[in-house]
Amino acid sequence: MTRLEDLKVKIFADGAEKAGMLEMYAKPYIKGFTTNPTLMHKVGLTDYRAFARDIVGVIPDRPISFEVFSDEFDEMERQAREIATWGDNVYVKIPVTNTRREPAYDLVRRLANEGVKLNITAIMTIDQVRNVVDAVKDGAPSCVSVFAGRIADTGRDPVPIMTECVDILTAAPQSELIWASPRELLNIIQADAIGCHIITVTNDILKKLPLIGKDLGDYSLDTVKMFFDDGRKAGFTL
Repeated sequence: MTRLEDLKVKIFADGAEKAGMLEMYAKPYIKGFTTNPTLMHKVGLTDYRAFARDIVGVIPDRPISFEVFSDEFDEMERQAREIATWGDNVYVKIPVTNTRREPAYDLVRRLANEGVKLNITAIMTIDQVRNVVDAVKDGAPSCVSVFAGRIADTGRDPVPIMTECVDILTAAPQSELIWASPRELLNIIQADAIGCHIITVTNDILKKLPLIGKDLGDYSLDTVKMFFDDGRKAGFTL
């Protein structure tokens, strides 16, 4: 059974709530951070720039990704160039297409070749991975973020797809593959087994990390105790 300390895949915390991010920052096994407009909206953030600058100020030494939020490539580029100035550890998230399904490959290539660190996001197909890798292979360090969890939501096994992506990324030595949107702790083990470079994990799954390798007999007993204690607390009678 894999132990936490034996994992080679880098675990990035995925979220937009400062207290939770700082809690994860205190853990040495958290190697970086990602966020996105949806996560920011969920926690009620309204000042994007202020939040991002605050976070970079308190987490200055691990990679952090902040995403553009325009649907027009010219404005995406303007936003990307500003975001890139917020810190040496900042990666700019660019969606693989806009909402009209127009690919962002030309923008990605231009920014990457000018030295902007990128995290290309919302990728779900092998063709998208191939095109993104072609766009970033000669540029700055980058991340290629494939939403394995959402792939699994469609009833497809993401492991063969992610395994192929690992092979494709060998053409871009400065790029790392992200297993994005995991649905369960097992996904960390799967990502590690195929040689995926990074997995982004939300706090609810991160809290399960101590369970890695737990004795199943002990876990069974813990579950029995939970049912018994909750039944007693509820005051159930028959």
